[in-house]
Amino acid sequence: MMKKSFLILLCSLFWVSCSLTSETPIAEFSTSHFRMEISDRGNVIALTDPVRGKNHLAQDSIAPLLSLRVKGIFQKPQSADLKDDILHLQFAQAREAQIKITSKETYLTFELIALTQAEAVDLILWGPYPTTIDKIIGETVGVVRGEIFALGIQSLNLKTLGGYPWHESDRMPQLDIFRAGDNTDMASRADDGVLYRVEAAMPTPSGSSLQAYSRNRNQARIVEEFSHDKIVAPPYKDGGVIGSKIALFGAPVEQALETLGTIELGEGLPHPMIDGEWVKTSPYANAAYLITSFTEADVDEAIALTQKAGLKHLYHYGKTFENWGHFELYKGEFPNGLAGLKKCVEKAAAQGIKMGTHCLSNFITTNDPYVTPIPDPRLAKVGSSKLIQAVGPSDTEIEIASPDFFNQMKNNTLKTVVLGNELIRYGSVSEVAPWRLLDCQRGAFGTTAAAHPARAEISKLLDHGYKVFLTDADLTVEMSNTLAQLYNQTGLRQISFDGLEGNRSTGLGTYGESLMPYTWYNALAPELKDHLIIDASRTTHFFWHIYSRMNWGEPWYAGFRESQTQYRFNNQAYFQRNYMPGMLGWFRMTAETSLEDMEWMLAKSAGYAAGYALVADTESVAQNGNTDPILEKVGDWEQLRLSQAFSEDQKEAMRDNNREFTLNKIDAQTWDWQEVHAEIFTHQKKVRQPGEPLHSTFEFHNPAAAQTLQFVLTAQKAAVDGISLEINRYKKIELPTGLQKGQRLQYSGGDRLWVLDAQWNRLKTHKVNPQDFRVNGGDNSLMLEADFDRAETEAALKLEVKTLGKSEKLSLPNREGI
Repeated sequence: MMKKSFLILLCSLFWVSCSLTSETPIAEFSTSHFRMEISDRGNVIALTDPVRGKNHLAQDSIAPLLSLRVKGIFQKPQSADLKDDILHLQFAQAREAQIKITSKETYLTFELIALTQAEAVDLILWGPYPTTIDKIIGETVGVVRGEIFALGIQSLNLKTLGGYPWHESDRMPQLDIFRAGDNTDMASRADDGVLYRVEAAMPTPSGSSLQAYSRNRNQARIVEEFSHDKIVAPPYKDGGVIGSKIALFGAPVEQALETLGTIELGEGLPHPMIDGEWVKTSPYANAAYLITSFTEADVDEAIALTQKAGLKHLYHYGKTFENWGHFELYKGEFPNGLAGLKKCVEKAAAQGIKMGTHCLSNFITTNDPYVTPIPDPRLAKVGSSKLIQAVGPSDTEIEIASPDFFNQMKNNTLKTVVLGNELIRYGSVSEVAPWRLLDCQRGAFGTTAAAHPARAEISKLLDHGYKVFLTDADLTVEMSNTLAQLYNQTGLRQISFDGLEGNRSTGLGTYGESLMPYTWYNALAPELKDHLIIDASRTTHFFWHIYSRMNWGEPWYAGFRESQTQYRFNNQAYFQRNYMPGMLGWFRMTAETSLEDMEWMLAKSAGYAAGYALVADTESVAQNGNTDPILEKVGDWEQLRLSQAFSEDQKEAMRDNNREFTLNKIDAQTWDWQEVHAEIFTHQKKVRQPGEPLHSTFEFHNPAAAQTLQFVLTAQKAAVDGISLEINRYKKIELPTGLQKGQRLQYSGGDRLWVLDAQWNRLKTHKVNPQDFRVNGGDNSLMLEADFDRAETEAALKLEVKTLGKSEKLSLPNREGI
C-alpha cells in the first residue's frame, strides 16, 4: 500500500474533473495575514493572502481538511457542517469526525476532538494541502516561502507527525528531495548521503504541499525497520488519533519565523532560549565550541584551552559515562560522581564558559543494570516466539516455534534473545524445521543460565551496530528523565543527542525520535532553559522546536579538508530553508594540523555563517608547534563571525571552496582580511638516464601584485638534501639546509627561514634575503630540485606556495558576545 507514489496518491485523492468553484464555502477563518475557507464537502478551497487577495491553494486539485485511512484505504469527507467552532465531517460507514477550530491572531489551530469508531481507523491525515508556492520549501519545519508570502503547518503535539505515512514504520524518507529529482516513489527512496528527511512540506508539480498525520497505536503491527523485514511495533497508549492537532498559518515571508515562535509560546511547545533570546533568532545559537576530554583533576587545563581559543562552550568528549542507560558517571574521569562533575561545571561557569557533554540517546551498553544481572523487560524486541520443548540450563540448541524474528541477520550485531531472566546469544538459526537456535551461549552478559518450560516466550532483542541494546517507549521516557536529572544536578548547559534514530526501537518511528528529547527537555529545571544548546545529527518536524541546531560532519575519515567536506557544505542549504542555524560539524585538530588548514575551515565558517566543533585533545595541542597562532585565529574569526562583521560579498567569496583567506590582527578592534592564493606541488624522486635533468618545473599564477613568495617544503617518506628553488628560470636559490623525513622548511616572509618538525615545532633557523623569493604579478615558474635518499623509491618533496591579495579592513562592531 505505502509503496504507492505520493503523486499517485494526490491524483487518487484529490484530482477532480470539475472546477473548485462548484463547491460551496461554509466556513471562513482569518488571522491578521491569512484567510482560509472550507467547503460543504470538507475541502480546503482557499489559502489566501488577504492583503493581495491571492489564493495560494493549487487550483487543479482538491484538499480535504482531514482524511481517514480505514483498513488501508483512504476516505475523504463526503460533507461538512460548522456548528459554533466545531467542524463536523461526515465519512462513509456513518463515521463522523469533529474538529475544533480556533482562530488566533497569527495562526489557526485544528484539533480532532471526536471520531466515530475511532479505534477502527488506521490513521488520520491532515492534507496534503497543495499550494502554488515553490521558491523555498522547508521540508522539515513545514514552511513554504514565495517572494512575498509564506504558508506553514505545525504539529502541535508529539503524536501528530509532520509528514505523510510513506512508511508503515512512521520513519520519513531520508533524502535530499531537491537533489533527488524524481519524487514519484517516496516510500522506496533513500539517500545515505544525508541525515535529514522529507516531512511536513515537499515540492510538487504545482508548487508544494503541506501535510501531517496521526496513527492509532492500539494494536501491535508488523513493520519494516532497522534493516529487518519484520519487526513488531508494539501497542502504545497515547489516546490514539483523538487529540491530533495542527496549526496552519500564512504570513509575509519576513514574519514567518516570528509566527513559529508565537505558535510555540501560544501552544505550550518547547521554546528554549539563549540569554533571554529565542534560540532560533539568537546569533549565538551556532557558536563554535571546543570538544576535548578532561577529568576532575585536569579540567582547569581544558577551561584554559577554551579561553585561549576565544570560545565560550566546552564539551566533554571521552568516557563520560560508565554505562549508557543509567548514565552513571565514569569513575576514572569523575571519581566524585555528580558532585565532581558539578564542580567542573562551576569552575567553567566562573570563567564565563558553559559546559556540555555527548550522549548516544537510547543506546544501552551491555554492562548497564538494564541488561545485567537481570534484563529489564522494556528492552526493545524485534519479535517473539515460543519454546517447543523445555530447555535445560546447559542446552546449546533451543527449538522455537517460528524463526521469523530470529533469522534476520542484516542488523543483528549481538545475536541475543531474552528467555525469562536469562540472555542467550546464538550463532545461527537452522535452515529448515524444526527451527532451532544453534550454538547458544547461555547466561550471556552476566545473566544466569536457567531451565525454562515448554511454551515459554522467547524474544529476539533489538540491537545496534555499536553493540548496544535499545528501548521500548516506556524505557525511553525513563532514560530521558534520568538524563535530565543529571543535567539538573550538575548544571550542564549543552547536549548532543547522537543516535536519535535508535528511538525508532519504540515502534513509533519519527514520533519515537522526538519522544526522548521532548521528555528530557520538559524534565529540565526552568533555569537551564534560559541558556541551553541542544544539537543532534538529525532532526524531525517536532524536534525542530526543541533543538538549537543540527551539527554533524565527522573528522575521522580523511584529512582536515577532505572528511565529509561536500556533505558539510550541502547541509547549509537545508539549514537555511528550514530556519536552522548553520553548522559545519566537527573538525579535528591534530599534532600535524597546519595554520593554513585551520584558516581554510574558519573562512568557510564565516562564509556560511556557520558554527562548528573543534575537537582538540590536550596531547595533540601540546605537540603542535602552531597551537598558539591556531587558537588565536580561532578566536579572531569566531569573534568577527558572531559579530556579523563580514559583508555579504566577503561571505560569498569565502564560500568558494577553491579560495582561501586569512586574518591579520591590527589591534583589539581591527583586522586585515586578505585572500590567499595558494597552490600545492609535488616533486617526486625520479630515476632517469645519466645527465637527464631531475628537477620538476611548476607554473604558479599570482593574481596579486609582485611580492615575496611564502612557502613550505615537506620531506615525504625520506630525507632530502641539496634543495634548490629557481624562480622564473633565472633566479636560483640554494636553500641552506636539508630535511629529515617528515621535516618542513617554512618561509613566511622577512629574513628567516625555519626548519620545523612534522608537528610544526621550530628546530632551527637560517637567515635569507627576502628579495630572493620575490615573484611577479601574473604567471611565474618554479623549478625545484633535490637529492633524495637512494633507498626510498617513493620519496617526494611537497611544495606549498602562497601569495596574498589586497587587504580589506574589518572592524569589530560594538556588540557584546556570549
